[in-house]
Amino acid sequence: MSPRLLYRSLSIAEAITWTILITAMLLKYVFAPGEFGDGAVRVGGFVHGLVFLAYGITAVLVGVNQHWRLRLMLLAVATAVVPYATIPFDRWLERRTLLEGDWRRKATSDPRDHTLASRLLRIGLARPILLASVLVVGLVAVFTVMLSLGPPGGGA
Repeated sequence: MSPRLLYRSLSIAEAITWTILITAMLLKYVFAPGEFGDGAVRVGGFVHGLVFLAYGITAVLVGVNQHWRLRLMLLAVATAVVPYATIPFDRWLERRTLLEGDWRRKATSDPRDHTLASRLLRIGLARPILLASVLVVGLVAVFTVMLSLGPPGGGA
């Protein structure tokens, strides 16, 4: 899977999970107050939170591969906070050809290929099962910490 396809897939998935979460919130607060609405928000929030984190990890991973500046990577991650903002941001990246190219498996003479982040990415790309495992473990660890802290706003 190319960096463009991976980023685009998570961008769309993040927007879809916003729809799930917003629908669940409408159920809870407007159409079905009570246990059903509470359960819908718990499930929708769980799914959205998981995909939100996966999108953030993907934005950083693709950003390192594509040699984005840190500010652009942070902006990519921040778009997940605003409902549906990942899709227009993806289109913006596409128009500026910032998603072009394959995974950078080998260093070139470009000095950006010799940063620690680029080296670690190449090590991971050479060992895809290890990379996927580290990313999944990291995702689960962050998600577990966030679940233990409770829902955003501390409310039910």
